[in-house]
Amino acid sequence: MNEKGTIFDQILAGKVPADVVYEDDFVLAFKDINPQAPIHVLFIPKVRIKTHNDIDEANMEYVSKIHLAINKYAREIGEHKNGYRIVMNCNENGQQTVNHIHMHFLAGRQMEWPPG
Repeated sequence: MNEKGTIFDQILAGKVPADVVYEDDFVLAFKDINPQAPIHVLFIPKVRIKTHNDIDEANMEYVSKIHLAINKYAREIGEHKNGYRIVMNCNENGQQTVNHIHMHFLAGRQMEWPPG
């Protein structure tokens, strides 16, 4: 990792712009710049947790707050009735590209299975 941190650290610091759709004391959510669905939002904790493997008792509150934020956002935009997909990638084989956990919120179309 470089001294500037991840792109998400830069977004949290206000040094990189993002199309923010939700924010509270624990979570920031913004539109993905490469959307894979009509609605594709990334939910990140306001502290860096590198991968899913790094979730522990000390930072679990941030992870639970992401789930609550997703529920609130889904209701605000009306997708709680239609359904949506939440994805979290971990490490190289899981296709994690930023070492700061994030949940992809995908909605606005019928999802397919298996995802690939």
